Amino acid sequence: MKHYKPTTKGRRGMTGIEFRKHLTRSKPYKPLTGGFQRSAGRNNFGRLTTKSMGGGHKRKFRALDFAYTKKDIPARVESIEYDPNRTGFIALVVFSDGERRYILASQNMKVGQSFLVSEKAPVIPGNRLPLTKIPVGTFVYNIETKPNGGAKLVRSAGNYAEVIAHDGEYTLIKMPSTEVRKVSKNAWASVGEVSNPENKLINIGKAGRSRWLGKKPKVRGTAMNPVDHPHGGGEGRQGRGHRRARTRHGKNVGKGHKTRKPKKYSNFLIVSRRRVGKKR
Repeated sequence: MKHYKPTTKGRRGMTGIEFRKHLTRSKPYKPLTGGFQRSAGRNNFGRLTTKSMGGGHKRKFRALDFAYTKKDIPARVESIEYDPNRTGFIALVVFSDGERRYILASQNMKVGQSFLVSEKAPVIPGNRLPLTKIPVGTFVYNIETKPNGGAKLVRSAGNYAEVIAHDGEYTLIKMPSTEVRKVSKNAWASVGEVSNPENKLINIGKAGRSRWLGKKPKVRGTAMNPVDHPHGGGEGRQGRGHRRARTRHGKNVGKGHKTRKPKKYSNFLIVSRRRVGKKR
C-alpha cells in the first residue's frame, strides 16, 4: 500500500495502491477499447435515474473475454494493466494464432506466463478448466453458472471461491459471502484468486476522491422530510420511529433481513445461506 504524508487534512490517513509494482503498461490496447454509456446519473430527459452516482472521470471500456471461447490454444501474458471499470487488474494475452484478448488477471500473474483454457490444462493459477476437473479444496474465480454461459461469479478484486465437493451433476462451491452453492459440474472456472487483493484496504481520505470515482454524497434519511423518506420529519434530531431501519421505499434493511425472493428460480441451487452480521 502507498501511504501519503499528511500535507493536508485530506491527505492524513489516505492510502492507495502502488500501481508501478503491479502494472506493466500505462495505455490500453486500442483495438480492444471503445466508448460506452454509464448507467448512472441522469437519462436523456434529465431525470435522476440512479441515486448517489454520477460525474467522475471519463473512462474507456476494455472488452474483456469472459466467455473464453478459444479453447486448447496456448497463450502468453503480454502485459498487466489497470481497468477503471473494475477493481481487479486485467491481462492482455496473445494466443499462439496471433489473436489478442483481455482477461481478468489472477493474483501474482506475470508477463511471459503461459495461459491455457482446456479440459486437459494443468491445475495452476490462471488456467481455466471445467469444475469437474478441479480437485476439492482448490480456489477458483470467474465461475460460470451454466456451461458456456460466460463467467458470472467471483470477479471482484481479491475474491475467490473454494471447491468443497463434487456431487452427481453438480459441484459445491463456497462463495466469498460464505454461501454454499451448487453449480453444474460442466461449468468452467479459472484457478486461483482475483488480482489486486489490497483494493479493500484503500482509505479514500477525502470527498473529492469519491467524486472522481463517480460517487456523489448520500443524504441521510433522518435529514429528509417525511414525504421523501420514512425516517424523515420531526423537530431537531428525532429517532426513526420504527423498530427497524427502512429504505426510502419503506422496505426493511439490514439486521439480518432476507431480501431474496422466496420463489426465485435458483433457490434449489443454494445448499447453505450466507452468514450475516459480526459473527460471520
